[in-house]
Amino acid sequence: MQAKDGLGERKLKILHAIIQNYLETGEPVGSRTISKYTDLNLSSATIRNEMADLEELGYILQPHTSAGRIPSDKGYRLYVDMLMEEKEQELNEMQEQMLDKADKMDQLLKQAARVLAANTNYATMVSTPMNSANKLKFIQLSQVDDEQIIAVIVLGGNVIKNKIINVDEPLGNENLLKLNMLLNTTLNGMSIEEINLGLIARLKEQAGIHSAVISDVLDAVADAIQVDEDMQIYTSGATNIFKYPELSDKKSAQEIISAFEEKQQLTELVTQTLSQEDNTGIQVYIGDETPVQTMKDCSVVTATYELGDGMKGTIGIIGPKRMDYEHVLKSLKHLQGELDAIFHNKE
Repeated sequence: MQAKDGLGERKLKILHAIIQNYLETGEPVGSRTISKYTDLNLSSATIRNEMADLEELGYILQPHTSAGRIPSDKGYRLYVDMLMEEKEQELNEMQEQMLDKADKMDQLLKQAARVLAANTNYATMVSTPMNSANKLKFIQLSQVDDEQIIAVIVLGGNVIKNKIINVDEPLGNENLLKLNMLLNTTLNGMSIEEINLGLIARLKEQAGIHSAVISDVLDAVADAIQVDEDMQIYTSGATNIFKYPELSDKKSAQEIISAFEEKQQLTELVTQTLSQEDNTGIQVYIGDETPVQTMKDCSVVTATYELGDGMKGTIGIIGPKRMDYEHVLKSLKHLQGELDAIFHNKE
């Protein structure tokens, strides 16, 4: 185990042993336990000194004066980062029990959520694939009648959105042609983040008396590129939360169940996960790191699967901070690979 975050190999091994023991038992871990648990051949006194250093550095906590230590969020974070590095090159196959050849995507995703919940004993969610960080491919403005035009917006993945826009007077074919050329030569291939205030100001200036139309079209583009309101999220295993004492005896347990029933907060979680440009496919949120405040007593692990051309979906696992991260990461990687393979085979 190599030094990391300024910690020597001995401290890392002791921290790893504390976390592993706490994951298994849910009980604070003492120096005597660690002396039997590791291959360091250190005395309890030496281990106590190292544990005191780890506590001072913020990697472990002592819940009671006479108790052992438990991992802090910072300790979990270091553990998870190291685990993900170790497992990046590995993908042990799970049991071949999952994902029968389902014809419909919703059946497939519902089944994926169920299997994942049964396999991990945590709460799970799977979202339908949507456009994430999508780019604009084409805009076509056409006259509907004297008071309305229609904006046809084509996104990556050939997803088409239509928006009716009210106008004060008929624009005429020549003006519509000029506006179409202006919008397409300026905006093609851009994401919503790239359409900044300076660009909008230039477009309005070039549009002249039709600047209000440009504003309405850009609003329609922004709406089209956002995660769709009709995104489906399939969940399973929410009641698994009650299996863990640190969650079941708190008010937060009911809040977590409500979040799974109402799904609005899960939608926000998916939106944030998909919007991260540095998203490497798997994200781990520990405690207060989670975007969903009702889950601040939990760990939330998400993975992104792709259909290509901007279409992405999210898989999520919600459980206690002492979740079996190794098993969760293996399960997510396996399901992520399964969904990627299935969807690409359907193209």
